[in-house]
Amino acid sequence: MKFIVETSARHVHVNEETFKVLFGDDATLHVKKMLSQPGQYACEERITVVGPKKELANVSILGPFRKANQVELSMTDARSLGIDGVVRESGDLNNTPGCTLIGPKGQVTINEGVIVAKRHIHATTKDAQELNVKNGDIVKVKLDTNGRSLIFDDVVVRVSDTYSLAMHIDTDESNAAMCGKEQYGEIVK
Repeated sequence: MKFIVETSARHVHVNEETFKVLFGDDATLHVKKMLSQPGQYACEERITVVGPKKELANVSILGPFRKANQVELSMTDARSLGIDGVVRESGDLNNTPGCTLIGPKGQVTINEGVIVAKRHIHATTKDAQELNVKNGDIVKVKLDTNGRSLIFDDVVVRVSDTYSLAMHIDTDESNAAMCGKEQYGEIVK
């Protein structure tokens, strides 16, 4: 069974309090584009992420608001900022590096929350049954691409009926496989 493999570029999730500091008390999130996961969207609002060595401007915020601030980068991004890249699942932020977030109205320094997202598959319960996997399984996924086909190991399966079936990889991983605009993968044993 094949499924879509999507490239997740650098982005930030913020809580409402942080957003208000960055954009002002009266500011609200504005949807730029809906994403494949139900209820998730890229926002018009963008910020600058600052590390010890460098900064990345124009980084997209994804909505809706989260409980905790989370910055998702590729390993290349983390290194260029001077931040130790820590591979984690989304939401697993304890003992991760921090950074400074700068918006048009203010800035916030977070003490933790910068991660390189662990490659993962979002699946519904039905999808998981069809794929013969369960929540938390670690699998291998083969991508057939033009000239750079490869097998990703250490792919975590995340199961929830609020998800839509898709695998997410970062830009480094996508570039390594020369993924096209519409890329598909399949679990291999």
